[in-house]
Amino acid sequence: MRVDIRPFGKDPAGQPADLITLTNARGESVSLTNFGGHIVSLMVLGRAGSLGEVCLGQDSAEDYARRDIGYMGGTIGRYGNRIGGAAFTLNGEEYPLYANDGRNTLHGGKEGFNRKLWAYEVEESGVVMRYTSPHMEEGYPGELAVTVRFTFSEQAELRIDYRATTDRDTQINLTNHAYFNLGNSPDILGHTLWIDADQVIEVDGELIPTGAMLPVEGTPYDLRTPQPLGEVMQREDNAMFAAAKGFDIGYVLNGSGMRQIARLHDPDSGRVMTVSTDQPGVQCYSGQGFNCGGRAGHRYCAYAGIALETQQHPDTVHQPSFGSTLLKAGDVYQTATVYAFSAQ
Repeated sequence: MRVDIRPFGKDPAGQPADLITLTNARGESVSLTNFGGHIVSLMVLGRAGSLGEVCLGQDSAEDYARRDIGYMGGTIGRYGNRIGGAAFTLNGEEYPLYANDGRNTLHGGKEGFNRKLWAYEVEESGVVMRYTSPHMEEGYPGELAVTVRFTFSEQAELRIDYRATTDRDTQINLTNHAYFNLGNSPDILGHTLWIDADQVIEVDGELIPTGAMLPVEGTPYDLRTPQPLGEVMQREDNAMFAAAKGFDIGYVLNGSGMRQIARLHDPDSGRVMTVSTDQPGVQCYSGQGFNCGGRAGHRYCAYAGIALETQQHPDTVHQPSFGSTLLKAGDVYQTATVYAFSAQ
């Protein structure tokens, strides 16, 4: 595995950021920046044997600091997805959070982990990034020590291992917000998608869970067999789907432990991406809100890429039936996700 490191601009505080690229023997590569733990680029082989970009990205740390890019490729924390009412109660004490999504908080608040400069070290086939979040940063209790290890294999498997410890009880829900487009088209409407889930999380008009889990059968959310996304997007027979203008929904994944939970395929390029995780949920967002500049002068418009964010279910702090995002002092938070690429 070849490792290249080069300057990647500066974060909003003027601190220099780096771009770290891991390249395997086949020439496939992943590029990461320690500003925000972003996945910047993923170059993988297609059916014809040519390398192609499969991840939306930006050209510099300054670009990743922009507010219009939809968390593109960032490491999300302390709490991925939404918390209703921008507050939670823990051990009898209420913790107000920054409301950056209407009345609610989204993806860590005003200055989430995707806007922090991470320390890093290079390993033989990967990069380990570290960030210590101070007690009460963005309103969350406890000093949280986070490690995110990105490894890239000779078979083009990108594995992300998350680990965290805290000195006080806190809430945590880490994920990555990469957007994928496996082909040469400006959108993902020609892709097919399979997700191994019988239910989705019902949400209200603010995308906050109601507490109900709804069956996917008979709805646009039914991806238990691979579905062409362009056809699914045209469906108007589900109010939640129509209001979102596509996918912006938490799936309740079948099974437990590390297992394959999703498969994205672009028939034109032949590229396939499978997603494996030990998490109970994945947030599928089809990028309908995109309208921003991107890498090398590209313009990203609606459906330019799709995000498959493995995680605990949204707003679990208010929905005990969903499970728990509580990390107790002295315990270890640990989870992993693998994005694996191939061609057919």
